[in-house]
Amino acid sequence: MTAPTITEPQLALVRTAAAAALAVLPTSRELVVGAPVAASADALSTGQAITAKFSGAATGEVVVVVGQDLADAVKGSPLGELDLTAAVRPALEAAARTFGPVVLDPGQLMEPGVALSAIATKDGAVAVPLLDGGEVGAVIALALSPWPTDGGGGGGGGVATRGAAAPALRGGLDMLHNVEMEVSAELGRTRMSVRELLTLNPGAIVELDRAAGSPADLLVNGRLIAKGEVVVIDENFGIRITEIVTPGSERE
Repeated sequence: MTAPTITEPQLALVRTAAAAALAVLPTSRELVVGAPVAASADALSTGQAITAKFSGAATGEVVVVVGQDLADAVKGSPLGELDLTAAVRPALEAAARTFGPVVLDPGQLMEPGVALSAIATKDGAVAVPLLDGGEVGAVIALALSPWPTDGGGGGGGGVATRGAAAPALRGGLDMLHNVEMEVSAELGRTRMSVRELLTLNPGAIVELDRAAGSPADLLVNGRLIAKGEVVVIDENFGIRITEIVTPGSERE
């Protein structure tokens, strides 16, 4: 692959964007930012890609291709299958916001070759390999329309890493520690016919399948992980955990 036809200050800005994305990208290996190259479909053929467009101070598109290790960890999480797009979104945002305040669209999960082929058709599209030794572990690809006329905000041309203070990740659940997930509390459930639902009005009482004083359920990604007592903190409800539910336990 050949070097992209953008200026050196712009390439420095691309390196900064890749380093910003790498700092928040879940990985099982300690990666470093490689030299930018022209985006192409064969930059990384395995794993999964998430692509998102952004607009604001800059307009463009960013693609993050992650290795199969992260895709497998998200799919096989003990908390249930997680959303890979949500896990990678902080990296997408970090790369895009290198160019100023922007709004990122929700993002789309794609095969790596398809996502990289699509962004490669855009003028000046750049791919930055994230390297583990000589092996490509992930890829950040960027295309802006237009590219900034200078490298304002960009870093130097040196190789970037996660930083000396960042611990090496070991894979599995470790790499998902910073992934945000929806947590909900449930007081109880019931079943109703459509006719009964249509007769509901303000003041109606719906009886749940839980006795008064019974613990509420705490769910992550729809999976029961704990039980607890409902408490009031200032003016908000909260849950005081009384029991951690072991994986595989039957719901009572």
